[in-house]
Amino acid sequence: MSGNHVCPWWMAYTFDNPLRQLIHNPEKMFVGYVTEGMTVLDVGCGMGYFSLGLARIVGNSGRVISVDLQRKMLDVLRQRAAKAGLASRIELHCCSADALHLTTPVDFILAFWMVHETPDPGSFFTQLASLLKPAGKLLYAEPSFHVTDSRYRRILAAAQKSGFNKLQDLKITFSRAALLSV
Repeated sequence: MSGNHVCPWWMAYTFDNPLRQLIHNPEKMFVGYVTEGMTVLDVGCGMGYFSLGLARIVGNSGRVISVDLQRKMLDVLRQRAAKAGLASRIELHCCSADALHLTTPVDFILAFWMVHETPDPGSFFTQLASLLKPAGKLLYAEPSFHVTDSRYRRILAAAQKSGFNKLQDLKITFSRAALLSV
C-alpha cells in the first residue's frame, strides 16, 4: 500500500544491510511479541530485512506473510529467503496501493517505517484490524528523522479511530513507535 511517495526499491539497500543488526536486531526487537508457531504479517516488508528475522523466530511451524506494493522488493526477498533457507516459512504477497487483499488471521503485525506512505492511514489500519486475531499485537513504527512527531500522532490517532488501542510506547532506535491491539 502506498501514498504519493514510495521508497524506491533500490533505495532500500541504504537501510536494509547487515550493519542494521546493530540497531534493529529482529530477534531482540520482537522478544515477547513473536514466538514459534505464530502467523506474522510484515506489511511494507521491502526486501525482507524483518521478514527474514521473523521467519527465524516463528520456526518451521510458523509463517510470515510478507506484503509489499513493489514486485521488485518481493523478488529480492524471494532470493534472500531461499539463500537463508527460510523460503518455506515466508509467503510473498503483492498488494495494491489502497488494499492489502488478505483474509488470513494473524497473531502479530509489523508496520515498520511505512504507514506514512499509505494514501489513507485510517483505511489501512481498518484492514489490519480485520486481520489481527483477538490476542494479537501490532507494532507500528515511523522513522523519527522523516516523520514529525505531530504527523506520527495524527497517524496513531487514525489507528485508534480504526479500533486499535495503544498498549505502550516503544523505544526503538531512530523511530517513533507503539505497540497496539484491537
